[in-house]
Amino acid sequence: MIKKNSKKNAMQNLGILYFSSTGNSLYISKKIKEKLGGEIKYIPNYKEDGSIFENIIIVAPIYSFGLPIPTFNLLKQLNKKSKIYVIQNYGGMVLNANALFYKYAKENNLNIKSIYTLKMPENYTLVMSPPKFFQKSILNSADQRIDKILKNIENYKFKIPKDKSKYENIYLKNKSNWHLISSYFSVTDKCTKCQHCINICPTDNITLQNGKIVFKDQCIACLSCFHRCPNKAIIYKNKDNKKRYINPYIDEKTIGKDFQEKGILPSIMHIF
Repeated sequence: MIKKNSKKNAMQNLGILYFSSTGNSLYISKKIKEKLGGEIKYIPNYKEDGSIFENIIIVAPIYSFGLPIPTFNLLKQLNKKSKIYVIQNYGGMVLNANALFYKYAKENNLNIKSIYTLKMPENYTLVMSPPKFFQKSILNSADQRIDKILKNIENYKFKIPKDKSKYENIYLKNKSNWHLISSYFSVTDKCTKCQHCINICPTDNITLQNGKIVFKDQCIACLSCFHRCPNKAIIYKNKDNKKRYINPYIDEKTIGKDFQEKGILPSIMHIF
């Protein structure tokens, strides 16, 4: 359902809160900053309530038809006054992800205005890996689709999801089992103990013990370690047959960083 308002939205005092493991959400966040300004904050490191921002845009992926744990937890800490807009990106299916986000936001009494979805390349490659030509096609049209969403926000064309709570149990069941995923990870002799996986894990789930990389039981299924290991040394179920993905227009080292200064990304139209 689209709600229209005749007023023009200036998007003043904007905070862009993002969660990203492979760069898709960060790419979207930087495009928002390019168009509307604002500050970009990484959700796992963000400990404030967002009250310094009049407007907040949350950019996050969809996990198992719902919210990643850092995004889920963020809704509990945000203030009740800031206007909140949401852009969820996905590689597979949306199902009721928008309805769940809206429901949880309302349960926390948040001032949520609109929720949008945006197709981006799939990064949950433990199950399937879309062909590269499909990824290229999605990326080549990303800027245009981001611009359309931002124009809707600027012109108060709000999108309120319909209730489809019948899928909520699927999401909650999957969410309760995410911590088990890292038990299937191991490292090969390609590992140089650089500790990059330790440094980028949003839940401190990876440690170095007695010279060995150890995965604990606090995994949230973001797959940052798997995709971003510089030597591709992390494997799943003792097999090195899964593809890895990092958004090609994002410097991998900047994922998980905050951005306050002005930064503009090049358009990705027809770059392949």
